[in-house]
Formats: sequence, C-alpha cells, structure tokens
Amino acid sequence: MPVISTSVLRNAALGAAGAAVAGIGYASLIERNAFVLREATLPVLEPGKPSLRVLHLSDLHMTPGQQLKQAWVRELDRLEPDLVVNTGDNLAHPKAVPSVVQSLGGLLARPGIFVFGSNDYFAPVPKNPMKYFKKDHKRVFGDPLPWQDMRAAFTERGWLDLTHVRRDIEVAGVRISTAGVDDPHLKRDRYDTVAGAPNPLADLSIGLTHSPEPRVLDRFADDNYDLVMAGHTHGGQLCLPFYGALVTNCGIDRSRVKGASRWGAHTQLHVSAGLGTSPWAPYRFCCRPEATLLTLVSAPPKKPIAESDRGITASATVAR
Repeated sequence: MPVISTSVLRNAALGAAGAAVAGIGYASLIERNAFVLREATLPVLEPGKPSLRVLHLSDLHMTPGQQLKQAWVRELDRLEPDLVVNTGDNLAHPKAVPSVVQSLGGLLARPGIFVFGSNDYFAPVPKNPMKYFKKDHKRVFGDPLPWQDMRAAFTERGWLDLTHVRRDIEVAGVRISTAGVDDPHLKRDRYDTVAGAPNPLADLSIGLTHSPEPRVLDRFADDNYDLVMAGHTHGGQLCLPFYGALVTNCGIDRSRVKGASRWGAHTQLHVSAGLGTSPWAPYRFCCRPEATLLTLVSAPPKKPIAESDRGITASATVAR
C-alpha cells in the first residue's frame, strides 16, 4: 500500500479549506447580490383576452443598509407591469419599512395585491441550518416587526391586502377574481374564510399565499383557481449543480421550489425564489435572488364536452 506523505495530506486539507472559504465568499458577497429578472409566459387567461404583465416580488428581507438591493428593486418600475403581486417577507429589521416603501417607489402607484409572510410579523433569529432538513422542527420567533406600518403604507397607495379576503378587480381590461390567506408557515392560514369558486364572470382567478403548503394549494386547486402565487422557499437558497435545491422549507417537493408548475388538473403554481435572505444566513449558491415578470396569455380553448356528458356537467353546475 503506498504511503501518502504528511505534506500531501496537509496540502489537500489546505486546498479543501481554501475552496470552502472561496465558496462561502462567493455565496455571501457575490451571488447574494447578483439580482436577476426572470421572465415566463403562462397560458391562464380566458380565450381572446389581452395579455397581462404581472410582476411577482417576494422575500425582500429588507434591512435599511441594503442600498444595492433597494436601488435594483426601484428600477423594476421601468417594466411598467399591469399588476404587482407581493407574496410577503418584506422585512428583516424593525426600521426597514421606509426602505421597503422607497424601494418599491413607483410600483406602489400601480395596481397591486399582497399577503404577509412570517418575517413581516417577526424578526429573523439565528438558527441551526440543519433544522431545515427536519419539517417538524420547533419554530423560533424573533421580536415583533412593524407589519401594520407596512400594511398602511401599501394600502394608502392603493395596493390590496388579500389576507383572508376575496376581491374582484379589473386591470388593463382583464377582470380578475383574487383571494389570499395568511402565512401557512405560521399556521395562520384560514382558507375557509375565502373558500369557494372564484367569480365565474372573471377572466382570471389568482390565489396568494406566502408559503406554498400543499394543504393550501389543494384548496385553491379544488376551487378551480387559474393561478396561485407564493414565495418563502428562496428557491432552496443553497443549491447544487445538476441536483437543485437541498430543501424547500415547506411541504412541496424540490422540483417545485421555484418557477412555474402545474398543481392539480387546472391550476398553475408560480413560486418566487425571492430577492433576499435572512441576515443570519446571508448567502445564496446556484440560486440567484430574483423577481419575475410573468406574461399571462390566453389559454387554449377547453376540450368540448362530449354529448353524453353534457347532462352530467350541467347538473353538477346547477348543484354547485
């Protein structure tokens, strides 16, 4: 058996340590601030309707000193979206509300809808990262955050708080039936308060939740919502090449940790990887911080109902 010299082992250990330090430096100093705009097209509108541009923002986890992030978010208004959707976790500091409001800037003058996340209510705290691999780990909450001040700033400028509320709105000539729940990550969701099919006269239906927990997604899908939007996952935050996210921090599988996917027979799900991180875990790897510009277009015409099925379908509609 060949003998490996001490110097070789020492050099190998130093090389591994150097690679680890370089990886941490890249994840915390470079990729965490390498903001990117994703774009996707979703066929969810009624046939014949004009396309709709929807900007999806989530998980800013803002602190007052994050000037680079604030400047990047402020520039998003140039996209001129028809609708802005914010799926929570905007705050990471008790004095961050002005920074969030100033960053959103002109976007607050556009039609917008939002729900809250856990880090709108409570400040982040240091955690053992291994706990994320246990879905039943005990939650630890920090000091309360001024979510009421942020809500007031949003609603005073016209954005709609969809926390356990159903609202019908019209945006760019498209009638939208909307509903939302409070954060399932904190077990604050009360879907029964918004349960039921969306307005059948609407051209589009959108459901909002911060954490994409299957129990909530199932309810939206059962009620036949066209699109459900969520955040919370950070896209995994730490991902591996050719493997993807290590964890989702919720009940969905890793393949749905970010981007668009189908949930159920009819509903499209869009999960944002978000723009921030906890101040106690300031790194991203193979998972750049993002906002998403969704172009919603007409869905293909639904398959005609067979003659033999028409009576059954009509009967079910009347019963509903």
